[in-house]
Amino acid sequence: MSFKSLLLSVPAIVAMTGTAIAGGISVEDAYARSSGKSAKAGAAFMVIVNETDQDDRLIGVAADISSRAELHTHRESGDGVMQMIHVEEGFEIPAGESHALQRGGDHVMFMGLTQPMEHGDTVPVTLIFERAGEVQVDIPVDLERKPEHGGMKHQTHSGG
Repeated sequence: MSFKSLLLSVPAIVAMTGTAIAGGISVEDAYARSSGKSAKAGAAFMVIVNETDQDDRLIGVAADISSRAELHTHRESGDGVMQMIHVEEGFEIPAGESHALQRGGDHVMFMGLTQPMEHGDTVPVTLIFERAGEVQVDIPVDLERKPEHGGMKHQTHSGG
């Protein structure tokens, strides 16, 4: 394979693996989902890898699929009930390490969906980092992924 052929194949490989790379940040195993066509909310999950020698922080997210996109997590309320809360300070991504956004834990939340999230669609999302800046990610909608994959079991955001 020539060097030119190799360079031309990189975007195709990235598209097939679902990996986005920018500013030393890569995003792996990303997927999004909602609880159905009439859902008002959806979520995205992924593994964010900081390939630099400096800590970074995911501080925001933007997506046209919803009226609001926020960083959320689940925390126990003290009485054994898990609550989903907005994490205004974002998520630290230590140098040379990764941080998983997964079901039952940290995740991207889409509120006020402006269109249904259909299996096989792609959701363009902008992740905003303190150091790396904006990282564009095309996240596939996967409504078939099992709840146990990538996190603990929990109810969907619609309560079901």
